[in-house]
Amino acid sequence: MMDFFTHCWENTNISAWLRGLFLCVFLGTGVLGYAQVATDITQLRVDRSDDELQLSALLQFELPSVVEDALLKGIPMVFVLSTDVLRERWYWYDKRLAGAERHMRLAFQPLTRRWRLNVSSGAGSVGLNLNQSFETLAQALSAVKRVAKWKIADMADLDGAGKYRIECRFRLDLNQLPRPFQLGAIGPSEWDIAATAQLQISPETLK
Repeated sequence: MMDFFTHCWENTNISAWLRGLFLCVFLGTGVLGYAQVATDITQLRVDRSDDELQLSALLQFELPSVVEDALLKGIPMVFVLSTDVLRERWYWYDKRLAGAERHMRLAFQPLTRRWRLNVSSGAGSVGLNLNQSFETLAQALSAVKRVAKWKIADMADLDGAGKYRIECRFRLDLNQLPRPFQLGAIGPSEWDIAATAQLQISPETLK
């Protein structure tokens, strides 16, 4: 009988220890959730230029130390800015009329000690290809953060009826990282650089 109570007491202690461990992990995960990088899309603006719809914006974020360290080790980082042009419909989901992607590949070149930024379009997006070289990381990031008069649609894509809005998304593309870095970036962490924003298009913009 004594062995039975001893066994139950030991199992109870083990269960309590396991519950405590689970609680610590759960709380730790919750704390990590607040470690995500503060990211925002501001000064979002859409203008018409001839037969194009153009977007300008300011991407606000600070590069985390883990990302900067990876860059200095020669690991390129790809930031993606994507947009959808939508026509609002009260009776159904909003209709997607056009979309564009802007891929910004940032890499450090150890031999020249310079930073290389390649800006290109995603698959199926409006053509774009720009290569720039910078002496400092701050200069390169400034170019990443400022988006000016980027073509996101042709005016012919809009059907001229109803109200329109722009959905804008910005993120660090973790799928472009080497596999070991992808595994380390799973879940909320300093690698989680992402933001979204929306903007209604006024009728005057389309005239």
